[in-house]
Amino acid sequence: MKTKELRGQSIDELKEKLKDLEMQLITERAQAERGTSKTAGKIKLIKRTIAKIKTIIKEKGGVQ
Repeated sequence: MKTKELRGQSIDELKEKLKDLEMQLITERAQAERGTSKTAGKIKLIKRTIAKIKTIIKEKGGVQ
């Protein structure tokens, strides 16, 4: 997700997206552990998006 799109969302929407991405990260890590993951760079992309969301929440004054 692009940073510009994330900045346009409210803190509540960002927190919901953050929860979804954290669950997706757990799933992807489990699949990578078993060797059934189809995309190699997906974990890295999810982690970067989580970091972006946390940064934007902090900038907007929300508590993580």
